[in-house]
Amino acid sequence: MIVSQTPFRMSFFGGGTDYSTWFKEHGGAVLSVTLNRYCYMTCRWLPPFFDHRSRIVWSKIETVNKHDEINHPAVAGTLKHMDITQGIELYHNGDLPARAGLGSSSAFTVGLLNVLHTLKGETVSKADLAREAIYVEQEVLGENVGIQDQIATACGGLNHITIAHDGQFEVTPVGLSPERQAELSEHLLLFFTGISRYASGIAKDVIDSIPAKQSEIHTLAEMVDQALVILRGNGDLEDFGRLLHESWEVKRSLTKSLAPTFVDEIYDRARKGGAIGGKLLGAGGGGFMVFVVKPEDRLSVLEALDELLMVPVGFEDQGTRIIFESIESFSKTALNAAHGHHYGDGDDA
Repeated sequence: MIVSQTPFRMSFFGGGTDYSTWFKEHGGAVLSVTLNRYCYMTCRWLPPFFDHRSRIVWSKIETVNKHDEINHPAVAGTLKHMDITQGIELYHNGDLPARAGLGSSSAFTVGLLNVLHTLKGETVSKADLAREAIYVEQEVLGENVGIQDQIATACGGLNHITIAHDGQFEVTPVGLSPERQAELSEHLLLFFTGISRYASGIAKDVIDSIPAKQSEIHTLAEMVDQALVILRGNGDLEDFGRLLHESWEVKRSLTKSLAPTFVDEIYDRARKGGAIGGKLLGAGGGGFMVFVVKPEDRLSVLEALDELLMVPVGFEDQGTRIIFESIESFSKTALNAAHGHHYGDGDDA
């Protein structure tokens, strides 16, 4: 049995520059951090003593005899991509809700790839897991997604991610002292709006807007370097909050679907309560919102948004990893033979 742990991520600056429509011409840059909140994938080869070949447990429980019967698109697509035909048992658990702007879909895909490669006895680097997750999401599943989430959740940490015109990327740790990183964490308040949404449609609106929003996206890209200067300096993090506010004002102008009315109302109440700046995380439409707040103003912002769930913010720097691995009672060869006997030719295709 194998268990992978993959962090969710919080993106501060550069969102939109990680879409191929943009970076193929201009390159891209993102500033993001991974949180100590995780997606867990537990997987084993399923012994041949059941009426089904595979069992997949997520928000639903699926038991199937052929993998093309699996309803979860990322599971079905990844198993096909990796040419896994033998039976498996797969469990997904998450610390935070899916479809909420914290890169949960990519954390799922990265963690799934990690656990399946390990199950097959293969060692894959974090960078290669990110590249493979990008391929699965964009080419196998046909999703409208950028490439920052796969990189962030695979690699982990507070990073400056740069993207070349050909899609190759470089991950550079921001390198803050523990004291400065703790100061940043203490200035952040993370809230769940209670609304989950599918990001692909909203992302498509942003992608479609790129040709007409060149100036705005150039501005978003430039803010990454400005944010790095602020973080690496010794100044007050109020400047980071003000820059995040400017970024949000630009970002929300890209498409009307990014910031529904209820999001604007939450943002305005937070600002009146003392938040310096903030943003809706992810593609938009709902999910989590983060605000930069002076420690002395935290209580007033919490009171202003008292109907929302606040999630304590903590950072991590491990990225996806295997946290449990045990030797199977049944070898892969024996399972293949047993499944072949149980199901006839054993072909899942």
